[in-house]
Amino acid sequence: MSDTPVFKRVLLKLSGEGLMGKKQFGLDTEYVDQIASEVIKVHKLGTEICLVIGGGNIFRGISDAAAGIDRTSADHMGMMATVMNALAMQSSLERLGVQTRVQSAIPMQSVCEPYIRRRAIRHMEKGRIVIFAAGTGNPFFTTDTAAALRAVEMSCDAILKGTQVDGVYSADPKKDPEAKRYDTLTYKDVLTNDLKVMDAAAITLARENDLPIVVFSMHKPDSFADVVNQQGLFTVIKD
Repeated sequence: MSDTPVFKRVLLKLSGEGLMGKKQFGLDTEYVDQIASEVIKVHKLGTEICLVIGGGNIFRGISDAAAGIDRTSADHMGMMATVMNALAMQSSLERLGVQTRVQSAIPMQSVCEPYIRRRAIRHMEKGRIVIFAAGTGNPFFTTDTAAALRAVEMSCDAILKGTQVDGVYSADPKKDPEAKRYDTLTYKDVLTNDLKVMDAAAITLARENDLPIVVFSMHKPDSFADVVNQQGLFTVIKD
């Protein structure tokens, strides 16, 4: 593993479901600690890190809106779920010895900082890990879009999306053994083929700002550090 990481500053996007471990819902604290330890390995390489974590393990706005809850209310409830996940990740990271800050797009000053771009950049420059919570602060936008937006605002070198599999496939490899794995894709490939990587708004925002998206598996030890050093298995999306 190289001592000099390829990326100086990255945004790591994680799904809320990725924090469940083997549970059916909620948080598996042991698994949260495992992810935190992987993040710290990259932090020790000298890469500045910010995170966006989804809230689907606690509340998923779209599905619950379909069940009868007003979509705007459901999305706000989903934003609160992302704050809970951010606080859990903050607790694990700080227990392992790294200073962090949680910044929420919805102000809740007794719990965490409000989102302030310059302050977030300064935190990372000082060696702190910043976790962005509550999405964009607006309904009808996913945490994928929030991740792309924050990555652009933070001038990140790439979005690294940690998933359940080691890249982007033409279909779900767990269901289709014939699914094709891609090493590289363009933004247009993802949009044209409707590949379920990130939503269209996030892909478009990344394309307009020439921001690479790297998709990899968070389940393998050292996978995050390997990707930062351009090693291991992953899919790169860029023009």
